[in-house]
Amino acid sequence: MLPNFVESFIVFSNLYCCKVIVMASERYSFSLTTFSPSGKLVQIEYALAAVAAGAASVGIKASNGVVLATENKHKSILYDEHSVKKVEMITKHIGMVYSGMGPDYRLLVKQARKIAQQYQLIYQEPIPTAQLVQRVAMLMQEYTQSGGVRPFGVSLLICGWDNGKPCLYQCDPSGAYFAWKATAMGKNFVNGKVFLEKRYSEDLELDDAVHTAILTLKEGFEGQMTSDNIEVGICDANGFRRLEPSNVKDYLANIP
Repeated sequence: MLPNFVESFIVFSNLYCCKVIVMASERYSFSLTTFSPSGKLVQIEYALAAVAAGAASVGIKASNGVVLATENKHKSILYDEHSVKKVEMITKHIGMVYSGMGPDYRLLVKQARKIAQQYQLIYQEPIPTAQLVQRVAMLMQEYTQSGGVRPFGVSLLICGWDNGKPCLYQCDPSGAYFAWKATAMGKNFVNGKVFLEKRYSEDLELDDAVHTAILTLKEGFEGQMTSDNIEVGICDANGFRRLEPSNVKDYLANIP
């Protein structure tokens, strides 16, 4: 057996080491431009946590178009349900939705539209979806390495129709972007992705994709789903458009 003073010293040493580790992690958690000892930018981890706590959003690429769907619940029955939109048109053939912080999203929508307009003025043609995604992701990445700012607390789903084909991308707070066939983000995104993996097929038609998107949202939806608390946007050869509540209601009528 060890003497009591040796045991006490070991316990004290362990507690001290734990305290030092916690203090070190807390120190890095307030710095945007400094990596933690584990190789992470902790503020980006916090931004991703804000996304994971946000309302669920789903994107599905069908054979003849793309669907964006999102939960749009309001905190009070006194809100005007249709005063704030989450599914936004960027150009005639590009749409966007988000999970995370609404004010950050509004700024990115404004910047995305500005980027698209500048491209149109210079090249006299609509901006390709991949170009827009790349430039928006570049803007988001700049906010991970600049002083006096913080990362955007949103992830984006951006859909478009380019060269006769649908496309779907996701942008994260880190500035990373990915092309997807189908994905979910926000609250319960893991369950949403598992559901999509079971239901998705590449020959899916647009109408079926809308039904699948609504069913995916329903996986983690709390309460009754109505045309007032979800939004759906579709993009096809005719361009991007947000579905009217009456159209959403028709789709919901066919959902078990």
